[in-house]
Amino acid sequence: MRTYTELFRAPEFTPLFLTSTLQVAGQTVSGLALGTLIYEATGSPLLSSLAMFGPSLAQLIGAATLLSAADRLPPRATMTALLLAFALGTTVQAVPGLPVWAAFTVLLVLGVLASLGGGVRYGLLNEILAKEGYLLGRSVLNMSAGTMQICGFALGGILLVTLSPRGVLLTGAALYLAGAVVARFGLAARPPRATGRPSVADTWRNNARLWASPPRRSIYLALWVPNGLIVGCESLYVPYAPHHAGLLFACGALGMLAGDTLAGRFVPLRWRQRLGVPLLLMLAAPYLVFFLHPPLSVALLLVTLSNAGYAASLLLQERLMTLTPEELSGHALGLHSSGMLAMQGVGAALAGAVAERTSPSTAMTALAAVSLAVTLSLALRLRPGRPPEPWKAQDTPEEPHDPASIPATRRA
Repeated sequence: MRTYTELFRAPEFTPLFLTSTLQVAGQTVSGLALGTLIYEATGSPLLSSLAMFGPSLAQLIGAATLLSAADRLPPRATMTALLLAFALGTTVQAVPGLPVWAAFTVLLVLGVLASLGGGVRYGLLNEILAKEGYLLGRSVLNMSAGTMQICGFALGGILLVTLSPRGVLLTGAALYLAGAVVARFGLAARPPRATGRPSVADTWRNNARLWASPPRRSIYLALWVPNGLIVGCESLYVPYAPHHAGLLFACGALGMLAGDTLAGRFVPLRWRQRLGVPLLLMLAAPYLVFFLHPPLSVALLLVTLSNAGYAASLLLQERLMTLTPEELSGHALGLHSSGMLAMQGVGAALAGAVAERTSPSTAMTALAAVSLAVTLSLALRLRPGRPPEPWKAQDTPEEPHDPASIPATRRA
């Protein structure tokens, strides 16, 4: 599967694409509205920031408790129920007079549930596409997410002028509800990918099994840490260039879209394992120049180039799926998604702390240097041509897995 026409002809991909798009739009619009509402109520930039980025950190809780359900619940019913829960929670946050602590309580619950949603959604993507179609499908979902974030922030900003923040929250709830309708009536009823009852103990056990494999562990670290540190650099755009932060974000989104398009559509199979580390290096290296306070035109070019490096996540996910049993695919992808978002929250907090004591440009350079160091430390373990670790009996829940049945290929 190498063309977008083939991709959208695949059964169920279009409703999954629409469901994901509506969910990202709802998250973006409601996050902006809630951040504005919390700032108006408290005057605290910290609480406002947590209102927008706090759910990313809450996903750590979900990754430690709920992920075993990603492969043990029917995908259509689970996605529909989660989107209805997001719609209900966002509606509650729009209730006049709701205390700030109550709004954050709802936010925490929704963040935990979001970790399960990522595993279910990407596990279903892995299921409905031919094994060679996952990379292209995930790149399209990433492109849609980037576009919806740009459009969502723009739409949210316009709506905040014409409506109250609570009205914008209700708009976000309506987008979630629309996503639930598409999921319910557009996706087919499928059985769970794995048997057994989900539990916290099973989540921990499967997390431990996934983490115990050195090749998978290296891929997870490469997916989480360099990415999170560079998101920390991006979180400083406003203090770095208060009047041009929007341009920096827009160019970053353009670079990310370009990178996802090239990696998902045009990179041949023989190059995929070779480009992961170079793309991670490209993700961080341009930010070293920010220490010199480059002119705006140069900064825009550097940000565009850097964000194209996010395409490394696509290629690394594909490698992750070649090392993961089919019955754990949703759990493995959910662990990736939750860990990545949590590290992005950590990166933003770390960047802000360093910038408080130095300057935004110094903090951006420091985080980029650490990102480069992490990538270089992982480079040998990510080098192409390393044979996959042999399947072991303890790596499967019931019986040794047949390597011939493992999909050959498999990035927000």
